[in-house]
Formats: sequence, structure tokens, C-alpha cells
Amino acid sequence: MLKKINKQQHVTSVYDASLIRFPRFLDPRGNLTFIEQERHIPFKIARVYWIYDVPGGARRGAHAFREQCEVIIALSGSFDVMLDDGSAQKIVHLNRPYHGLYVPNMIWRRMQNFSTNAVAYVLAEHPYKETDYIREYREYTELMQGER
Repeated sequence: MLKKINKQQHVTSVYDASLIRFPRFLDPRGNLTFIEQERHIPFKIARVYWIYDVPGGARRGAHAFREQCEVIIALSGSFDVMLDDGSAQKIVHLNRPYHGLYVPNMIWRRMQNFSTNAVAYVLAEHPYKETDYIREYREYTELMQGER
């Protein structure tokens, strides 16, 4: 089981994001992967959403969450997730349905370079709440500078 980061005692960085490998059962009839909350991911799943039919060159995301953590999975195709903590950046390429990218709260994320027919599947810790979003990068970097 994965350990959940204590949000009150830790300033989040891109190095807290991690790739999770889910169980995979190979079968000539088709492979199977599954996910169990609080076993394979470090939180209870409150919401699931998916992004698909992304036009060429389009980007998705470009925000951070104050509280919410997520796991992002490329169910089909591939895409990049750019992570930014106000000091460091990294790009994670997702292209396997048995890998998920754990993105803790207070990490700016942007999804880009979607392949044809890519499907991004996202497991979220909380129900949708607009006030949890930080949509302006300047506001995000000011908040992060105050935390350091």
C-alpha cells in the first residue's frame, strides 16, 4: 500500500509525483489490469473522469489543486504530463494502461502531446469543487513561494 503524504507538514514538489505500476494479468484473449483504492493508490476515489478526442496540438489541465490528489492513466494512446512546483519541472510520458501517475496536491499540471485516439483516465480524491482549483499560474507561484 502506498503512503499518503501529510499535506500539512510537507511542501509538495514534482519529486513527490510518482509512477505507479498496477497489477497486470497477461492472457492471449486480452490483458487485464485493476485498481483498488487505498491499496494501489493512496486515497479513496471520490470522482473519475476521462479526457478523449483531444484535437492535435491541444493541451488540457494547466492548473493545480489546493487539496485534491489524482492518479492519471493513459488508457489508450499516449500523452505527456508536465509537472511544475514553482521551482522544478518534469515531464512524464504516459503510454501504458497499467501505469498511473500519482500527482499530489499543489502541483501544477498540464497534459499535452496527445496521440490520436488517446484516452486520459483520471482518479480523483475529491468530488468536483471549483474553489479547489488554482487556474492562474502567477497565483500558483505566489502561493508556492509563500510555502517555501
